Amino acid sequence: MSLNARRARQLLDATAPLLVQGEEIRLTSLAGVGSVSVRRRAVTAAVVGALSAGTVIATVTPRPMYVVLTDRRVLFLDGNRGGRPGALVLDLPLRYVTATGSKKAFLGLQYVTHLTVPGQEKALKITFPVQHRSDGPHFAAAFPATA
Repeated sequence: MSLNARRARQLLDATAPLLVQGEEIRLTSLAGVGSVSVRRRAVTAAVVGALSAGTVIATVTPRPMYVVLTDRRVLFLDGNRGGRPGALVLDLPLRYVTATGSKKAFLGLQYVTHLTVPGQEKALKITFPVQHRSDGPHFAAAFPATA
């Protein structure tokens, strides 16, 4: 499921000033970018559980960002928790990015891929949630495979 028409229009309006002449948009989606350590998840759950006397359960998730894939680069815009697209956070030229093997995650409800850039130690984890998991394979196919 792609973005709804209103959100897609807002994303295109936010992205238009960032595009160079002749650059074409191939894909727009919303995804979780980055990863959350097990330690941080455990600490958050323990603190919230203690403060609420066990009546509330908290989870920590990767930062939601709008992903705009063009024929030349990948743009990541602030996702504002699924709200209106925010400022540009990251801009990666396609010629420098590769993707690892993509796979389904969390009972097949999410789609995960890792982007790698030469010279960086860690790969950037991109998680497409349930509503946008069908965008995952199209996104991953735009990049050469990491060796």
